Amino acid sequence: MTTAEDEFVEFAEAAAPRLRRTAFLLCGDWHTAEDLAQTTLVKMFASWRRIRRRDAVNAYAMRTLLNTYLAGSRKKRPGEVLTARLPDPPSEVPSPELRITVLEALATLSPKSRAVVVLRYWDDLSIEQTAALLGCTPGNVKSQSARALDKLRLLLDDAAGEPSPARLAAANQMTPGRTGHE
Repeated sequence: MTTAEDEFVEFAEAAAPRLRRTAFLLCGDWHTAEDLAQTTLVKMFASWRRIRRRDAVNAYAMRTLLNTYLAGSRKKRPGEVLTARLPDPPSEVPSPELRITVLEALATLSPKSRAVVVLRYWDDLSIEQTAALLGCTPGNVKSQSARALDKLRLLLDDAAGEPSPARLAAANQMTPGRTGHE
């Protein structure tokens, strides 16, 4: 018979890589992703004996990861750096550069919108599963997803070319929670 600690170690070893990957897609930084995954596992270890349904432990871990990410993003609001001109785009966009471009575009989304996109299109969760994890309605997931995808389309429309000022302005107007007075 295994002890609760042994069960947790087995779970943590199996779940850690997925938690890190999902955390990276949420925050866009491997060091922060590692911290988020570690914090999630610490919180899970603290409540491991209280988790009754072992079949739902992965969902519990994902919910804990999301709560940790969203709580941290509420505390630290990154400021925007405005420049007079955009950086020069690469002349040819091979797949590593495209990945960076996509990650940069993903980073422009609000934390909740980013969580919706990652859960829906990376983790391939249904609208209902995403809503349950985020604690919101399926309609909220649909609207957040639609706005986020529209913004990503604008930013990635021509990844090899320089975005026009009109496209950037439209993308900035689509940021949830923006009033235009900030």
